Amino acid sequence: MEPNNNSTKKKKFTHLKESERYKIEVWLEEKKSLEEIAKKLGRARSTIYREIKRGSLMRLHWDLSEKKQYRADVAQRDYHKKAKNKGRELKIGKDQRLEDHIRRKILKERYSPDAVIGEIKAQGLIFEGMICTKTLYNYIEEGIFSGISNENLWEKRKRRKKRYKTLLRISRTNRLAKSIEQRPQEANLRSEYGHWEGDCIKGPKKRTTSLFTLTERKTLEQIIIKIERSSQEEIHNALNNLEKKLKDRFRIKFKSITFDNGVEFLDWQSLELSIRNPKNKRTNIYFAHAYAAWERGSNEVQNKMIRRFIPKGTDIHRVSENQIQNIQNWMNNYPRKKLAYRSANQLAKIYSQINNN
Repeated sequence: MEPNNNSTKKKKFTHLKESERYKIEVWLEEKKSLEEIAKKLGRARSTIYREIKRGSLMRLHWDLSEKKQYRADVAQRDYHKKAKNKGRELKIGKDQRLEDHIRRKILKERYSPDAVIGEIKAQGLIFEGMICTKTLYNYIEEGIFSGISNENLWEKRKRRKKRYKTLLRISRTNRLAKSIEQRPQEANLRSEYGHWEGDCIKGPKKRTTSLFTLTERKTLEQIIIKIERSSQEEIHNALNNLEKKLKDRFRIKFKSITFDNGVEFLDWQSLELSIRNPKNKRTNIYFAHAYAAWERGSNEVQNKMIRRFIPKGTDIHRVSENQIQNIQNWMNNYPRKKLAYRSANQLAKIYSQINNN
């Protein structure tokens, strides 16, 4: 009796096509199960499972919750890059510990590639392989780290931009205010703790709730305060509450604050006066030139970081105080290149102790 050759034949494996990946994305949005998708495509359930795992990204929602989402374009790009780099020796080698560390820092702790590499060096962490910031950015752009793309990075690789000269002037509505040109050198040179930059982050139109943000220039310490509206009264109340909490330490912690020319900051004389003793000044208020956002560059960068968690268009009224505190804590514990990859909290504690002695 002749053997049945058909019973010994194995089905030849073929990679998923791009069209199949887009079908998977659509069906997942329609809440179809893995079994249903596998049956529709004539594929094994395990194949669909691995594909979704490789092509999924962590997406951050306005309420700070995270959710995995399969993206067909990301999965296809990942497939092409891996095919292109097959057999190519990577600088990271086979160091799974380093790869896991990078994934956790970027996806879970929301670090930038530069912060990941900088912190490794600053803390003296040892791995079998090692890469530089530029290489890590390249790996992410090339799709070598599956599941990580530029969409996961709040801080994209910086490109050089041409600078144009700008005519600096003080707002016409604020002629009596103290210009940034009068600010002490200790503030300009960031040589002394206690000089801050401030601004407001606003929600969508017809929604008044805003965030009052303050950034310390030397340590990048961040304070975020939820206010009912961007008004002079609300800013005044916010500083008053800080003074009530800090008492005499307010004058030491807030030697100066630099604002833009927003109408909410124009009552600067009242902002300078202590609520505990109205005859005494509690701080010094200065104003940047009109259309010169770079003069408050630290605060501008910090506000962009906040927008990573609270995108434009978000109704800030719906963001809880606990969520705002979590964002503030994350920012103050984030390693900064400008601070030799130390955090604002690490430096703020040092300078606060010095000022209190």
